[in-house]
Amino acid sequence: MVDTSAGILLYRVGADGPDVLIAHPGGPFWARKDEGAWSIVKGLLTDGEGPWTAARREFREEVGIDVPAGEPVELGTVRQRSGKLVIAFGIEADLDVSNAVSNTFEIEWPPKSGLMKSFPEVDRVEWFPLEQARAKLLPAQHPFLDAVAAVVAER
Repeated sequence: MVDTSAGILLYRVGADGPDVLIAHPGGPFWARKDEGAWSIVKGLLTDGEGPWTAARREFREEVGIDVPAGEPVELGTVRQRSGKLVIAFGIEADLDVSNAVSNTFEIEWPPKSGLMKSFPEVDRVEWFPLEQARAKLLPAQHPFLDAVAAVVAER
């Protein structure tokens, strides 16, 4: 069975167009990666969990803040290079993420040291204009940016 994740792409619309909230993965592997490494806030569905429920749970875990009120818009599904499917929902909201705090995970670090170390699953979340987000975001997730642009254009 293919792993499936669900996530939320918050967007806000200013005078210069939409901004989106994206996340930089935590941990030592991602520490020096920036362009093409960011993601929407997302995570794996658990058994019997629907995509919208999983997306809200993951947002709370990775940002430390509840999903803002708003009408979710389906932004589509993409397949990442790993084969994982990602389902995204957009919500228009201007959320202050200055106090965002992610859950953590443990790995052996440094490798083969026998030492376990904790890292945040997401080390930061930031708002970016669409074109800057396109440079930061994993390429497979670019269709979500196009979907936000289309939603904003239809208003």
